Amino acid sequence: MSLLDAARAVREMAYVPYSRFKVGAAIRGASGAVYRGCNVENVAYPEGTCAEAGAIAAMVAGGETELIEVAVIADSPSPVPPCGGCRQKLAEFGRHDTPVLLATTEGATLATTVGELLPGRFDAGHMAKAE
Repeated sequence: MSLLDAARAVREMAYVPYSRFKVGAAIRGASGAVYRGCNVENVAYPEGTCAEAGAIAAMVAGGETELIEVAVIADSPSPVPPCGGCRQKLAEFGRHDTPVLLATTEGATLATTVGELLPGRFDAGHMAKAE
């Protein structure tokens, strides 16, 4: 199963009773294992979880902390990029050149990278060193 197919399959599991906007994400860890996530809404909108965040949580729970490939799919007129918070989360676990494939359920795709999604990203190098 391709990474995009894994994202497509998990998208069907999304819990979206309010927006009806299902999103699926799949990431490949450095080991080659695939981790999936779907968006999960809550009536208190800010408390929901994005698909990308769910996939990253599954990866970390699986014992990995490096992602090497990402796929995100939604039923949208054009490929939907991750929100700002998820871009930062992807940057935490991926490299600047980590490939990201954004897709629609109708087959349109947009290939990009973590670095293109979040130029000038904040990382551990910006943090003051504790003494």
